[in-house]
Amino acid sequence: MSLCLGIAFTLVQAVLPTDRVTLAWEHSVEKIRWEEDYAVRAGRLELMEARVKGSGAGMEPPAGAVLRDGWWHYRPAQPPASVILTRSTYVKDYELCREGRCRTLTEILGSPRQEGVTIELFACPENRG
Repeated sequence: MSLCLGIAFTLVQAVLPTDRVTLAWEHSVEKIRWEEDYAVRAGRLELMEARVKGSGAGMEPPAGAVLRDGWWHYRPAQPPASVILTRSTYVKDYELCREGRCRTLTEILGSPRQEGVTIELFACPENRG
């Protein structure tokens, strides 16, 4: 199983040969890190857990979240089939982390960020990866 990254819902731009990945980013105003752990299972992208390091404007942890080691941990009720990320040159780039190493989308895709370009994360079709 692999994770695919596509630009603007059309082309597969990168294939990560992994079935687990952490998506990380920094809140644009509060400058607080968010992380979401995903697994590729049965041809779908499944959200396993999410966490946020603190709270702030519009960033309250959901009901049932547990504070552990300075992070609010929770599992969202509605896991997505794919994740759509809109990139901006005004904030830090998204990161994908696996096996203890984080890389920005710019590093993974090999192209600079462009304002408003969307990236889709999804489970690669079986014949892709």
